Amino acid sequence: MDKRMDEKTLHAAADWWTRLRDPSEAARTVEHWLEWIGADDRHLEAFEQVTELGDRLGALDDLTRQQFMREFARPVAVPPAASPRRWFPLAAAAAAVLVLVGSYVGWSRSGAQAVPQVYSSAIAQNRSVTLPDGSTVALGGASTLTTRFSHGERRVELGGGEAFFQVKHDAQRPFIVNAGTLSIRDVGTAFDVRRTGQRVSIAVTQGRVQIANNAGVVGSTDTGSLEAGAGELVSYDPATSAMSIGKITPEQATAWRSDRLEFIDEPLGVVIANVNRYSARPIHIADADLKALTFTGNIKTGAIDSWLSALPQVFPLRVSEDTSQVTLSDAEPGQKPPSPAKQ
Repeated sequence: MDKRMDEKTLHAAADWWTRLRDPSEAARTVEHWLEWIGADDRHLEAFEQVTELGDRLGALDDLTRQQFMREFARPVAVPPAASPRRWFPLAAAAAAVLVLVGSYVGWSRSGAQAVPQVYSSAIAQNRSVTLPDGSTVALGGASTLTTRFSHGERRVELGGGEAFFQVKHDAQRPFIVNAGTLSIRDVGTAFDVRRTGQRVSIAVTQGRVQIANNAGVVGSTDTGSLEAGAGELVSYDPATSAMSIGKITPEQATAWRSDRLEFIDEPLGVVIANVNRYSARPIHIADADLKALTFTGNIKTGAIDSWLSALPQVFPLRVSEDTSQVTLSDAEPGQKPPSPAKQ
């Protein structure tokens, strides 16, 4: 194995680790981060190693952390019979990563802000996470979550993808999920949040949530917020800065945990963006008019190719494939229009 590649990969992983912790960067960089993760199996492994290292450093007090960093960064003693080239590049890289990660780890002087934590999943990988407060999160494929817990609140940022939260209620420390311009406040709840760019959907399966749009008016309420209860689905459209409320069953809300994606009257562009989080090959919509077509139905994550093959029977489009990607484009002139079949 090329140790120089290991050095570059570790440095790159540490750079992504720090960038994803920056609130102003996470939303903009998550798509590029996912591309980097998908480019090489070693990238996810390196990122997980850096994340684990950051977690360990965050649990130490300042003095112990500094001692640990100095000890780790010492030159490695190499036996005379061993080749220095075999050990030094990776050791130097690890030491550099440790310093970079360590520079972003620690408690604020006031003790109010804990170490941010980043949780992520790869394409087609669901992941379960237990947060420090005992709350649990199920992450959908290609999703990223950043937590910032303090003495006064527990704040979570969904950078992209989907997450199902089962919150351990604490009246003294509200649990707030940020997704784009929306903030979702727990009121003793289990709920699902899906973020596709700035479009967000919230499905409540238990209890209630309070939802506010930090960018403007959210609906018919005068307070700039609304409340949703179990069995309700709130959909936010960034084009109109408005929310709509519908009905949803717990089975529909969490269908993705059983390898099935559920959509109710959603734009095809949003559908494809979420299917891409589970597709072995990226799917690209070549003609913008197709993105506005609405789709209702479910898609098995293990049968995406079959679903794509059937799309021309439902929509006026054609599917082109090669080994690297799938492209959806307008139907060719003279192509038989789809019959009014179920979507």
